[in-house]
Amino acid sequence: MRKTFNQVSKLFFVFTLISLLAASCASDGKKSAKSEEEKIIESAQDVDPKMVEDFNKSKLIFYSLPSPLETAMLIKRSGARYDEQILNPTENVTNYNTNLKMALNLGIYSADLSYTSLFDQTQSAIKYMACAKKMAEGLSILDAIDESTIKKLEDNMNNRDAVMEIISETFMNSNAYLKENDRPAISVMVLVGGWVEGLYLATTLTNGSMDNNQRLVDRIIYQKLSLITVLNLLESYSDNEDIDYLQQKIGELKSIFEEIKIVNTSKVEAETDSENKITTIKADSETHMSKEVFDKLLQKVAEIRAEFIS
Repeated sequence: MRKTFNQVSKLFFVFTLISLLAASCASDGKKSAKSEEEKIIESAQDVDPKMVEDFNKSKLIFYSLPSPLETAMLIKRSGARYDEQILNPTENVTNYNTNLKMALNLGIYSADLSYTSLFDQTQSAIKYMACAKKMAEGLSILDAIDESTIKKLEDNMNNRDAVMEIISETFMNSNAYLKENDRPAISVMVLVGGWVEGLYLATTLTNGSMDNNQRLVDRIIYQKLSLITVLNLLESYSDNEDIDYLQQKIGELKSIFEEIKIVNTSKVEAETDSENKITTIKADSETHMSKEVFDKLLQKVAEIRAEFIS
């Protein structure tokens, strides 16, 4: 059991670290106020100032893009049922041999692993963990993280700020590691795979009805905002052939999301839970999505996801 948890922790940490590294070259991020993570980086010897700036930009994007685990948690809280039939079959794992397919399906299997784990499907979680691990090994990503880092992660799994501090300590070394041989582009592919799978699970679990589960429908609508982050990441690596393909696919989603309206009706405010050290951005908003647009979105998400897992 300890070994299994260790491997799950490592895979979730890999995905979190990838979220930051993928964003480290994004050109549109804004500098954040000096934080604990930045102080840790600045205290290191021979620090490249560009690395500090990269980390701050990465962190902004990390917080704006939902992780597979967060999406799975929302799906469970929405009251949606568990349905293993909608996941990417584990036997597909042997079909993925290119960097693009391995990266996309590392993201997809990570989302499926989160889903099975949150619904306490232990045997299935072990199988999906093995699939995600195989993809990560194929991309030589697991080698970037040592066991002492995983131990610290396990001790702080429920503290997002602490996890961010752990990540900041390994960011500089891992940044150089993943940036070799097109690794930044690959990390973006992983993020896209995880994001699309989370969107696919949410849309599929509505059973094609906007009235079936309002919390899931709201989650789907607000992915219009996450879509902007995904497109910004892809644009940072537009000279990569695989990224060009993903830009086209996500662009197809964008044209549909543009038909969804989200309008803020109140002042945006930050609410901080000092006990749990969590800050939530809140604002009342009105949304509108027609049944026609909803149906088009479900169809397009399913179509893109089918390509990714083929």
